Amino acid sequence: MRSAKKLLLATLATALIAVVAAGLVLGSALHASAALPAQQPPQQDSQAQGPVIRSQVNLVNIFATVRDHSKRIVTDLKQQDFKIQEDGQDQQIAFFSREVTLPITLALLLDTSGSEQFMLGAIQQMGGAFLGRVLRKGDEALVMSFDTDVDLLADWTDDRGLLDRAIRKTRINAPMGGGMINPGPVGGSVTGTAFYDAVYLACNEKLTGEAGRKAIVVVTDAQDEGSKVRKEEAIEAAQRTDTVIHILLVADSRFGGNTGVAKQMTEETGGRLIVANNEKHLQEAFDQISEELRSQYTLGYYPTNTARDGKFRKIKVDVSNHDDKVLARKGYYAPKG
Repeated sequence: MRSAKKLLLATLATALIAVVAAGLVLGSALHASAALPAQQPPQQDSQAQGPVIRSQVNLVNIFATVRDHSKRIVTDLKQQDFKIQEDGQDQQIAFFSREVTLPITLALLLDTSGSEQFMLGAIQQMGGAFLGRVLRKGDEALVMSFDTDVDLLADWTDDRGLLDRAIRKTRINAPMGGGMINPGPVGGSVTGTAFYDAVYLACNEKLTGEAGRKAIVVVTDAQDEGSKVRKEEAIEAAQRTDTVIHILLVADSRFGGNTGVAKQMTEETGGRLIVANNEKHLQEAFDQISEELRSQYTLGYYPTNTARDGKFRKIKVDVSNHDDKVLARKGYYAPKG
């Protein structure tokens, strides 16, 4: 069962971001649809000239990680160091913070197809340690496996023991029974590796109603065979739910890995792709993702394009030091109606 405490913490944290960014909470009678799920009602823009009330305009939140030329995380940047553009138009940053406390809602997806057999033991050991290291008070995680079907092994919980046991239940090409997720377009029998289905389901069925920071960490070779949804649909599901996808690419040399797919999924959602072809590299990859999830900047802006057309808007985040690299999502879908 989902922790009510975590939901309360995440909701309050998200509300606080909106209050600080806007400066004034409107009365409960005024509500607007969010640019992304679970956004807060429109606020007064504290950085505008005078008390401007923004009706039907929504704060767009961006979580960004910055690394220098040596790939070390940069943690001392200020608001003026950032620049945001939407569809080529400069945007005014309305909210900024070095985010380390906002709750994380994390889905760990494990590929249990035959190509992962040689690394499953290490994945089980290091995956459990990773969750134990990255999760803090107020955070929650779930565990899913995917091969010929998609199985929910542990639903939202902050119980580290329960999560660890779920990870250790994973078996190569072995449906768990009772926990299979088959809603929406992912019905009927699936043959092969349902990678895209797993990402789609994690976003649409489990993360869509969550607040705060949302991330998926997938351990896979990124080879998909037999999914009911397309790669583009999986990416769109992540973008619509404001979910960042990180992929640890673990590929058996006999089967190979689909680096192109993994790169596209992570880049489009603001996540990281790390190749981990042995146990040492896998441990280092989990460590890097753990550091990344705890070293983010939070940026928010009110888009100058107020059209409620449901179209995809491209986002570009830059910093003043051009040697630094920013990791942030590439866009969002505007509200419609």
